[in-house]
Amino acid sequence: MQPTRTDILISGGGVAGLSAAAAFGTAGFDVVVVDPAPPVTQGDAADADLRTTAFLQPSRDVLARAGLWERLAPFAAPLQVMQIIDAGGTEPVARVQKAFDAEDISDEPFGWNLQNWLLRREMLARVTELPNVAFRAGVGTADVLTRATEARVRLTDGSSVSAQLLIAADGRNSPVREALGIDVKTTRYGQKALAFAVTHPLPHDSVSTEIHRSGGPFTLVPLPDLDGQPRSAIVWMERGPEVQRLAALPVPEFEGEMNARSTGLLGPLTLVSRRSVWPIISQIAERFAGERTALMAEAAHVVPPIGAQGLNMSLADLRLLLDLAEANRETLGSPEMLAEYHRKRYPDVRTRIAGIDILNRASMAAAQPLRDARAQGLKALYGLTPLRKSLMQAGLGTKGR
Repeated sequence: MQPTRTDILISGGGVAGLSAAAAFGTAGFDVVVVDPAPPVTQGDAADADLRTTAFLQPSRDVLARAGLWERLAPFAAPLQVMQIIDAGGTEPVARVQKAFDAEDISDEPFGWNLQNWLLRREMLARVTELPNVAFRAGVGTADVLTRATEARVRLTDGSSVSAQLLIAADGRNSPVREALGIDVKTTRYGQKALAFAVTHPLPHDSVSTEIHRSGGPFTLVPLPDLDGQPRSAIVWMERGPEVQRLAALPVPEFEGEMNARSTGLLGPLTLVSRRSVWPIISQIAERFAGERTALMAEAAHVVPPIGAQGLNMSLADLRLLLDLAEANRETLGSPEMLAEYHRKRYPDVRTRIAGIDILNRASMAAAQPLRDARAQGLKALYGLTPLRKSLMQAGLGTKGR
């Protein structure tokens, strides 16, 4: 059987892979995207991804190029203020509270928050309407053979695809990365994260808040109202055994503990979704490119969910790959193109992973002297206006652009 020929094969049909399929398809490339699991596009499905993603300003621009933003904007909750609270005193109450307002550096919000299952629904709809994009759900990557002129990929249904460029967007355990023999460096924190949604009596006013005590941050991110009630998504990071205990609690007991951990910021919180549990690691591939292959998203890098960096780093990968592909249409997937991708992306990713590692370890601190030092550090950082603005720009990914 002759392989299907295409410009680009994307291994992985999650949010990053579907974004890439829409972006390259919109740019006029022929694209095949495969994923072993069909995307779950209903929030009440048993295996729906209940996490949310905050798209920062540069990511919104990538989504617009892909024809996605016009679909997503009606469901997005703006993030005007990023607030950090230290509640690391002897009692779980806010003792340091600092707000970082996008107005200080931009005429627009920092970003916009959307639910992951909804992202998949709208992205799949966009991909489906592109005649040059073929999405094969329920089909994964079985084997990869690369040569100077092509990447030939055997799929789990027995078919094969020949592509000028293979993009690995197939997760932290990427089959493509493993087939190419690219090693990764993994850091395990002994943490897990609980993801769920709540309603609350007080409006969130487009403020996203990280509350630090010990074990990891408790993060509230605005969502659109639910039946007239203000609503937020929560990611609660803690040591693994503690997360398992929390996840197993009856709802009244769980609500009691989450309300204590929230410092009462938005009034009494009411759980309005199931609780899902996710492992927390940092990971970086030793290189982001191989012959005819580019690694992006979690195939290339994984970070804890702090500062809305994870998927925004993935879309920064996509932005660069798209720019390089459009500039090198006649030599798509060439060694020179892929070397430039690695050279430009790797240093930024490595720096961000190191910074998030430091922030996560500081948030995990259990000893009182370390928590006191963290609170003093937040006060000092906030008090230096030029540094505060510089860090906000760096977090957005707009500094130096």
